[in-house]
Amino acid sequence: ENQSRVHIRVQQVRGRRCLTTIQGLADDLDLKRIVKFAKKMFNTNGTVVYGDKLGDIISLQGDQRKNMYRFLTEFNIIPKTQITQHGF
Repeated sequence: ENQSRVHIRVQQVRGRRCLTTIQGLADDLDLKRIVKFAKKMFNTNGTVVYGDKLGDIISLQGDQRKNMYRFLTEFNIIPKTQITQHGF
């Protein structure tokens, strides 16, 4: 069975501000609920960006790579082997 990888990236936006994007999540996941929970847990803002070619992307303010990696693995949303972290 073909399992797609989940990519957690961080991009620099305007000066010192960062943007964390999570791409490649399964279609059957409720992305809005994941964002809602992450926003409360990590005191940050975020949104779901709906795309055609790249699929849906979760976008969070700040460098949330470690937080989201822990969140996705601890709550058994995605196995550790499927997650790739990118960034500085």
